[in-house]
Amino acid sequence: MERMPTVDDVAAAAAVSRQTVSNVLNAPEIVRESTRVRVQEAIDRLGYRPHASARRLRTRASSTIGLRLDPLRDGISGAVLDRFVHKLAEQADARGLRVMIFTANGAEDELAHIRRLRDGSDIDAFVLIATFHGDPRISWLIEHDVPFVSFGRPWGSTDDDPRHRWVDVDGRAGVRDTTEHLRANGARRVGYIGWPSPSGTGDERRAGWEEACGFDERDRQRYQIVTVDGVDEGVRSARALLALDAPPDAIVCASDSLALGARMAADAAGLIDLPVVGFDNTPVAAAVGLSSIDQPLDEVVATALTQLFGPTGGTVRPNPDSNEEPTNRLLVPRLVERRSSHRALGEITGA
Repeated sequence: MERMPTVDDVAAAAAVSRQTVSNVLNAPEIVRESTRVRVQEAIDRLGYRPHASARRLRTRASSTIGLRLDPLRDGISGAVLDRFVHKLAEQADARGLRVMIFTANGAEDELAHIRRLRDGSDIDAFVLIATFHGDPRISWLIEHDVPFVSFGRPWGSTDDDPRHRWVDVDGRAGVRDTTEHLRANGARRVGYIGWPSPSGTGDERRAGWEEACGFDERDRQRYQIVTVDGVDEGVRSARALLALDAPPDAIVCASDSLALGARMAADAAGLIDLPVVGFDNTPVAAAVGLSSIDQPLDEVVATALTQLFGPTGGTVRPNPDSNEEPTNRLLVPRLVERRSSHRALGEITGA
């Protein structure tokens, strides 16, 4: 079995002392640049990885990020979280960090887990997901000076607290741009299937459709269906829209689950070329050829880690106490076109 390289190996390869190697790993700012570069080249060439347990004892840091998993609703919607967790683990590993995943039954139970993990020095920082109106996790983490970042905005708050670092995807812009795209390609009546309010994410996506649909208030009510998430709900909602005396000639949905149901209803009605667009660009959407709005999860994760640890490295930053530097990012999604959503209606049979 090949021996793993040690600090002594790195020191010998770089012609420096063990202490200099340690300084490069733990306090690079105090090392002369030319020396730091030489040591880093030796680390990379030998494939040296610092011993995590020793580093934790020395720095009193765990090099670990905590993340609570939400209950899995279905295999479609859950795919977004699955992709996010995988990308977080990959990018954290590149920084020498680990991700600890735990489950909890609601926000209060999650806070109980966070208190326990923090008190035991098991976690350096936390990533929150699925923020919601009046989210108690945000205020608790700020009050107790626990470093964190959230994938999701502080819904219901009129002012951004600079102590809350967050990154989110602009669903409003994504749905608005998609609706405008469909209308530019000839759709006269773009319907919408979305979630009940209040739902921060759902309300934003619906607002994007309302901005771009071109309907008056009466028709905005007629051409949108409010329902909980799910494929069956998508089927029922699309059937209701398609039963209108002047049915929509395109449908945008708040999720791929709803869009898959809408696609099934349209196909069953013989409208195989009816443009249907979902949200999240899940593997299911790709497999069935469903157009969908894609969240830039690589960029979401990279931004979240930069907010917590800076551009490089794994030393956690405390929660900011002022607005001198931006503490939030809103990223724009993109439409991934499949089937007929990109085609002008004049090119579609039966349009």
